[in-house]
Amino acid sequence: MSAVQLRTQGLCKRFGGLAAVSDISIEVRPREIHALIGPNGAGKSTLINLLSGELRPTSGGIYIDGRDTTNYTTYQVSQSGIGRTYQKTNVFLPFTVFENARLAAQSRLPTSMRFIRRASRNEILNERAWTALAAAGLDHRAERIASTLSHGEQRQLEIAMCLATTPSVLLLDEPLAGMGADESALMVELLRSLARDHGILLVEHDMDAVFQLADRITVLVNGQQLESGTPNDIHNSDAVHGAYLGTDDHA
Repeated sequence: MSAVQLRTQGLCKRFGGLAAVSDISIEVRPREIHALIGPNGAGKSTLINLLSGELRPTSGGIYIDGRDTTNYTTYQVSQSGIGRTYQKTNVFLPFTVFENARLAAQSRLPTSMRFIRRASRNEILNERAWTALAAAGLDHRAERIASTLSHGEQRQLEIAMCLATTPSVLLLDEPLAGMGADESALMVELLRSLARDHGILLVEHDMDAVFQLADRITVLVNGQQLESGTPNDIHNSDAVHGAYLGTDDHA
């Protein structure tokens, strides 16, 4: 793997007397899927919110391509090449699939003060939208209204909107949530294809998917980093099985 794209060092976030995350140090590298797992309340979404700029850390550092971005706003983080999705699908339901992707691409314009030219005539925006939809496997649904898509397709659309902002790192918060077996299998293949061109930090509860996809796994428990390593390391860890994966024989 080449240079680290996204790194945290001793990252902490406290809410009053509660330490939601404590002393977290992780790395995301190009073409790597780094999965973040742990029980509910472990601090996974808090960590994603810190990395995306939605929360400010109490202490510690965040670095994008070696640059200290600890106190960046969400806009600055996005402009630095970080894209994210959410636990709950976050799309513009009344708009078409293509319009959703184009709106996301439009956020990359250097200024929003463009009152004369219609966004629909901007060839760069249109090209980015089409490219993102194709990468997410939704270009054949471009004219559909987003509200008419299946749950799995709406999750794909959210990823397409993320891709339209041309990120180098993707923060994906439970992209398989609420999916059936067929939709989950399609999403696994999509994530595998996206890793060819992006570093990915993946929060996911579907352990079958995690162990299929991840190059590296970090386990959080009670806001603390219990263990980090390869899928084989995590699978064979007594500490991880005792705290999260269960105590079944894993030899």
